[in-house]
Amino acid sequence: MGKSLVVVESPAKAKTINKILGKDFVVKPCMGHVRDLPPKELGIDIEDGFKPRYVTIRGKGKILSGLRKAAQAADTTYLATDPDREGEAIAWHVAQAISRKDDSVKRILFNEITPKAVRESLEHSSVLDLHKVDAQQARRVLDRLVGYEISPLLWKVIHSGLSAGRVQSVAVRLICERDREIKAFDPQEYWSIEALLGRESQGSFWARLLSKNGDKLDIVNREEADRITAELAAQDIAVKEVKKRDQVRRPAPPFTTSTLQQECARRMRFSVKRTMAVAQQLYEGIEVEGETRGLITYMRTDSVRVAADAIDEVREQIGTLYGREYVPEAPNHYQTKNSAQDAHEAIRPTSVALQPDEIKHLLKPDQARVYSLIWKRFVTSQMKPQVLSITTANIEAGPYLLRATGSVVKFPGFTLLYSESKEEEDKPEARSNGTAQRDDKSRAMPAGMAKGEVLKLEQVAPEQHFTKPPPRFTEASLVKELESEGIGRPSTYAQIITTILDREYVEKVDNRYFVATERGQTVNKLLVDTFPNLFNVAFTANMEDKLDRVEDGGTNWVEIVQQFYDSWKGDLDEANSQRKELKRALQEVSDEDCEECGADMVVKWGRNGRFLACSGYPKCKNTKPLEEQSEEATDEVCDQCSAPMVVKTGRYGRFLACSSYPDCKNVKPYVLGIQCPEDGCDGQIVEKRSRKGKVFFGCSTYPECKFASWDRPVDRKCTHCDAALLYEKGSRSGAPTQYCRVCGTEYESEEGEKDKSAQAA
Repeated sequence: MGKSLVVVESPAKAKTINKILGKDFVVKPCMGHVRDLPPKELGIDIEDGFKPRYVTIRGKGKILSGLRKAAQAADTTYLATDPDREGEAIAWHVAQAISRKDDSVKRILFNEITPKAVRESLEHSSVLDLHKVDAQQARRVLDRLVGYEISPLLWKVIHSGLSAGRVQSVAVRLICERDREIKAFDPQEYWSIEALLGRESQGSFWARLLSKNGDKLDIVNREEADRITAELAAQDIAVKEVKKRDQVRRPAPPFTTSTLQQECARRMRFSVKRTMAVAQQLYEGIEVEGETRGLITYMRTDSVRVAADAIDEVREQIGTLYGREYVPEAPNHYQTKNSAQDAHEAIRPTSVALQPDEIKHLLKPDQARVYSLIWKRFVTSQMKPQVLSITTANIEAGPYLLRATGSVVKFPGFTLLYSESKEEEDKPEARSNGTAQRDDKSRAMPAGMAKGEVLKLEQVAPEQHFTKPPPRFTEASLVKELESEGIGRPSTYAQIITTILDREYVEKVDNRYFVATERGQTVNKLLVDTFPNLFNVAFTANMEDKLDRVEDGGTNWVEIVQQFYDSWKGDLDEANSQRKELKRALQEVSDEDCEECGADMVVKWGRNGRFLACSGYPKCKNTKPLEEQSEEATDEVCDQCSAPMVVKTGRYGRFLACSSYPDCKNVKPYVLGIQCPEDGCDGQIVEKRSRKGKVFFGCSTYPECKFASWDRPVDRKCTHCDAALLYEKGSRSGAPTQYCRVCGTEYESEEGEKDKSAQAA
C-alpha cells in the first residue's frame, strides 16, 4: 500500500501536519497560489462568458512538477489548504494541475491544526466546493477587469504606473472624504462649568453644571460663562436627590479577523499586515512539549460562533483559575452579524489549558503578545459580567442643577483578566485662563450623601472647549469602517491597506494616521467623477453581497460579472474619448510665467510627481521642478552671501537653498548632521534620491567616499559592539525598527520605546 499525499500552502503548516500524521503520509507545500491570470495581458475572454485563461505562476513550475510526481506515487491525494474561498481556489488549481483522475483527489477541512482535528478531517473527507471556487474566480475576474481596463485611463490622464482597484479605490475614497471633512471643519466654541463643593468636615468633590430652570445649558462664550459663574456664587446649594443603581458591563465576544486586527492596532500599534502574519504563525504551529501544534483556530473569520466542546473546556478552566463565582450559570452566547458568512468559528486558542505565561518562553515576542490577547479575549468571553454600583447626586443651586456621579466595583467579573481597549482620545481640549486643576480624588463621589444636605461652594471652574472634526483614520478605525460598510472581507483588509500605502495614495502621519497624498486625491477625484457608481461605497458593498450569494450556489457568477461590467463599461468608453478634457481639468495654473515664451506655467503630473510645464505645449516644451513644500528655516548660513539657508523640497527631494533666492541661487544637499561612519572620512551623511526617485543616504564627499545606505542612519550607539551608528528600517505599515550593521542586534525605535513607556505609565 502506497503513502497518501497531503497538499498544504506553507512549509510551516506542512511540518506541523507531517508530525501529526506520521510515516504513512507525505505532506508537501504548494507555496500558495500556483496558477493565475497572465501577468501582462487581460487573460479574460469577455465575449465567451468572461472565461479566464490561467497560467502557471512564474517560479511555481518546479513545485507543481514535484507535486505531480508525488501524486502519481500516492494512493490518494488530500488537498488541505485553508478552509476559505481562497484556500478552496488554491486546492482547485492544484487539482487541475496535478491530478490524473478526479476520484484520486479529496478535500479535507479543519479549523485548527491539532491531532484530533486533522485526523477527524481525514475521516470526513469530501470533494471540492465548486461554488466557493466560482465565488473566488468571480472576484478575481472583477478585479482584473477593473485593473486592466480602468488603470490605463489613469496612465493616459495622470501618469503611468498608477492603478485602480475595485475595493482599494473605495478605501482611498473613504480617506480622501475624511480629509475633506477635516479641512472644511469649522470649530465651534462652547464652555462647560464644574463646581467644587464642600461637605462639613468631609472633604470636597466636583459636580458638573447641567441645566437652568429645567432647560439644558448651551454656553457659547466667555461672557456667558462668567455671568453664570457669578450667579452660582450667590446661590444656596443643597442635595436635591441621591440615586443608586447597578450597571452591568458584559464581556466582548471572542475575536473575529477584523476585531483582532483592530485590537492589535489599538493596544500594540501592530499594522494589520503584521497582525495577520503573526496569527498565521500561531495557526500553522509551534512546538510545545515536543509536539508541533497549532495554537489558535483559523484566523480568517467573521463569526463569533464557538464549538460546544471548547466552551465546556473554557468554563472548566475559568472555575479552576479564578473560582466558580466567575463562571456564569449558562454559557454566554453571541450573535454573529447577518452579513457574515459564518463559515468558521471565532478565533480562539485550540486549548485554553495552554496558558500564555506557561508557553511564553517558546514563542517570539510578537507571537506571545498576540496569543495572550486571543487567549484572554476568549476566556473572558465566557466569564460573568462586571457589576458597578453607580451613585448619582443631583444638586440644586437656585435655578441651576448640578450633577455628581461616582462608581464602585461590586464584582470585577471578566475585567479581572481583560477589558477591550478603545480608540485613543484626541489631545485635551484648550482650556481658558484661570481654570482650576482638578485631581482624581476630588472627583470621587463621597459616601453617605443624603437628600437635603447643605453644601458649600468652594470654587467654580469654567472651561473653554471647541468642537472637533472627525478623527483621521487609523488602521484600526479604517478596518472597522470597511467592515461596517460591507467593503471587502476579513481576508482582504491587510492587502487593501498594504496596496494603498505601496501605491503612495495614502501615507501615515505620526506613523499612525492615514492622510491622502496629492497623488491619492488626484486619482480619487478622477475615478469618482468618471465612475460615480463603480467606486461608490453602497455599490461595492452590494457587489460583495452578490458574490457571497455565488458561494451559496444561488447565483451564477457569469451573470454577476456581466451586470458589473455593463454598469461601468459605457462610462469608460466615454472617458477614453474625452481624455484631453479630463487631463486639462486636473491641471492647475500656477502664478509663474514660462521663461522661454512668456505663457502661463501649469502644474502637471509625471512618474516622479508634480512638475511645472508650459501651457503652450507642444510648441513650447519648457518644464521645471515644482517646489511644493513650504520653506523650513535652519541655523546654517549661505557660504556665498551669508543669508540663512532654508530647507526646500523639489522634484528630487529635500535640499538646502539660500533664502535670498533668486538673488543668490546657492543650493546644497540636505545634511542629517551625522558624521560619515567610514574610517578616515570627515564627510557628513546627506539625504539623496536615486534616478527612480527613491530616497537613500550617502556621504557628502562622494565620489571620494562611496558610503551609501537605503536605511536611514541614526545617531545612536550600539550597546553590544559600540558601533557608532544604528540604521532604521522604514515601514509604511508598522513601527520602524533599528539595527546594527556590525553585530546585527535589533532595537526598538526611540518612538516605539516612548509608546511602551506611555502605555506602562
